[in-house]
Amino acid sequence: MEKLHFGTAGVPLSTEKRDTINGIARVRELGLGNMELEFVHSVNISSEKAPLVREQAKKHNVILTCHAPYFINLNAVEPEKLSASMARIENSADILNQCGGVSVCFHPGFYLGMERQQVFEKVENSIREIRKRLDDRGNNVFIRPETTGKESQFGNVDELLKISQGIEGVMPVFDFSHLHARSGGKYNTKPEFVEVLSKVEKALGREGLDNMHIHLSGIAYSDKGERNHLILEESDMNYKQLLDVWKEFKIKGVVVCESPNIEDDALLLKRYYER
Repeated sequence: MEKLHFGTAGVPLSTEKRDTINGIARVRELGLGNMELEFVHSVNISSEKAPLVREQAKKHNVILTCHAPYFINLNAVEPEKLSASMARIENSADILNQCGGVSVCFHPGFYLGMERQQVFEKVENSIREIRKRLDDRGNNVFIRPETTGKESQFGNVDELLKISQGIEGVMPVFDFSHLHARSGGKYNTKPEFVEVLSKVEKALGREGLDNMHIHLSGIAYSDKGERNHLILEESDMNYKQLLDVWKEFKIKGVVVCESPNIEDDALLLKRYYER
C-alpha cells in the first residue's frame, strides 16, 4: 500500500441507518480510509449483496478487510470442528473477495495443553491447505492469523512470522493491544515496539512493513491475558510511542481501531500520526 490508513472495526457508531453500505460512506465522511467487516458471529454479507459493497468501497476509496468468525480453532481435535473452522475462514475470504477486500483476519486456535511444535505444525498445515483452496479458485486475498491476547491461544509474533515466511499469501495481523495483554503488561515501550517491527523486517523484508494489518485499542487484562477492549485514553496503552515507532519504520497498510468508541479513537490515532 502507498501509506498507512486508519479505520474502524465495523460500521462507525455515528452512521445513520447503520449498515455496511452506509458505514463505508461514513468512513469516508470522517476522513478515514478503511473499514473492517465484522463477520465475528457469522458471515453476514451475501453473494448477492457483495457487489454493492464492492461498488460502494470503490466509489468512496475505502479499503475493506474482514474479521472471520470467532468460532475457529485450527488445532481442533475433532475432525468436524477443524473442517468447520477452515470453512469459516474460506467463506469469509470468498465473500471479502467479492466485496473487493484485501485481507481476512482470524484467531488461529488454542494450544489445548499440547506440545507447541505439534500445534504449530497442525495450524500451519491447515493454513497452507486453506491458501491452496483459495488459490485454486483465483481468490488472492491475504489470509492473516492474528496475534492473540492470551497465552492459552496460539498466535505469538514468532509463530505467525514463521508461518508467513513459509506460505505465500499469508501475513500476520499485529494486534498490539493483544501483545500488551498477553504478556501481562509488556510490549508497551518504545524498545519493545521496535523489537516487533524489527522482527517483521527481518522475517518478511520491506514487503512485511509495507503490507501491515494492525489492530489497536485500549485493553484491560489480567495475569491470564486479555479481558476486554477499552477507550485508548482510559487505558495504559502507550499508543503515542507506538505510533512514533510506526513513523520511524515508515510502515504502510491498515490500522483497525477496536476501541468501544471506534471512530473517535481511529481519528485520534490518525491525527496524532499525521501531526
